[in-house]
Amino acid sequence: MVPALRYLGSVCGRARGIFPGGFSAAHTPASGKSRLLCQGGRRASTSSFDIVIIGGGIVGLASARALILRHPALSIGVLEKEKNLAVHQTGHNSGVIHSGIYYKPESLKAKLCVQGAALIYEYCPKGISYKQCGKLIVAVEQEEIPRLQALYERGLQNGVQGLRLIQQEDIKKKEPYCRGLMAIDCPYTGIVDYRQVAFSFAKDFQEAGGSVLTNFEVEDIEMARESPSRSKDGMKYPIVIRNTKGEEVRCQYVVTCAGLYSDRISELSGCNPNPRIVPFRGDYLVLKPEKRYLVKGNIYPVPDSRFPFLGVHFTPRMDGSIWLGPNAILAFKREGYRPFDFSARDIMDIIIKSGLIKLVFQNFSYGVNEMYKACFLSATVKHLQKFIPEITISDVLRGPAGVRAQALDRDGNLIEDFVFDGGVGDIGNRILHVRNAPSPAATSSLAISGMIADEVQQRFKL
Repeated sequence: MVPALRYLGSVCGRARGIFPGGFSAAHTPASGKSRLLCQGGRRASTSSFDIVIIGGGIVGLASARALILRHPALSIGVLEKEKNLAVHQTGHNSGVIHSGIYYKPESLKAKLCVQGAALIYEYCPKGISYKQCGKLIVAVEQEEIPRLQALYERGLQNGVQGLRLIQQEDIKKKEPYCRGLMAIDCPYTGIVDYRQVAFSFAKDFQEAGGSVLTNFEVEDIEMARESPSRSKDGMKYPIVIRNTKGEEVRCQYVVTCAGLYSDRISELSGCNPNPRIVPFRGDYLVLKPEKRYLVKGNIYPVPDSRFPFLGVHFTPRMDGSIWLGPNAILAFKREGYRPFDFSARDIMDIIIKSGLIKLVFQNFSYGVNEMYKACFLSATVKHLQKFIPEITISDVLRGPAGVRAQALDRDGNLIEDFVFDGGVGDIGNRILHVRNAPSPAATSSLAISGMIADEVQQRFKL
């Protein structure tokens, strides 16, 4: 017999909780059973959906919102393993609205970031605070200027708005305490609290009739062997999604947006587990309040194309704080936000199933340097002083950390673009996987969701 799912609440009321506008994240039941945060007007007893989205981060919630707005007659549910939404990558990023300057022209990253930034700026005025504070990408060494100019040309190719190359005197006008030889002024860059954006997507989704089920950690995905007892729907919902507590949800189609677990969820469904996810932790420093005057907008270094990360940068936050970082070091656990967080299973997966060893040999000096900066505060501060010499080690504190889900192939190559795929067979033909969606996925979330809705409609013939 299928264990009964426990749903809390059948109508969205003006309850207190984490969702703005009255959407409540109920307390975890003592039983630890899955719970429906807000039922959105559908029957609270239902455990069958036309479409299920696995993953309650910003990409999953944006996709759920796009699907239900496009197909209001369908029953759509979101499954999230944590007790609250947007806990991991969405809740641990820098909050930057990226402009799309960095990414290879014609790539999905470039197209979706430029589109997504415009959509975020269009969406946020409906009730979410944001700031279009701009960004400077600053060359502090003569050898960086050719790379800066090439990046400027790339931004123009990608259609980024308002870009201009500026000299030292204009750098000082925008950032009085920043030194640099030349910079790209990127006025379209902004900041926002992406967790609030994700909550707003959830609110839209639920008001349109969608259901969000938390505390539902997916353990198995399979085709139903027989119809559920007393079911009037017969085999209308042939896919069974089972969680770690033995509870089940049935559906016709599945979209997975599982972030740090995207490879494992794909493997559970019988689809290709590659590319594998390798977690990279990024540690931030925080500028002390009395020194916040040193930074007005985002200040970024000129990226080195040999490496996949953008380098340590200065990022203002919506709460007024200034984050400095992040570094990029291997995390020993997929949700390893602290230096000594460790999972034997995660480490074995990384070593045996991914191309990490090859990546390490290819980027050994870079990795050692990142580890050194993670251990010694003075090393990071020394790098920051290239841009703002007034910063000293006494001006900074250790801050939060995030974990990036980076897809890696077996040859040790970092997958740079977004990856979406399905599979073959009974389940594979009914599933769409979002396999690699690191930064700028939050910026791109509304554009990604539109593309996913298009793909779902075409693939599943809705």
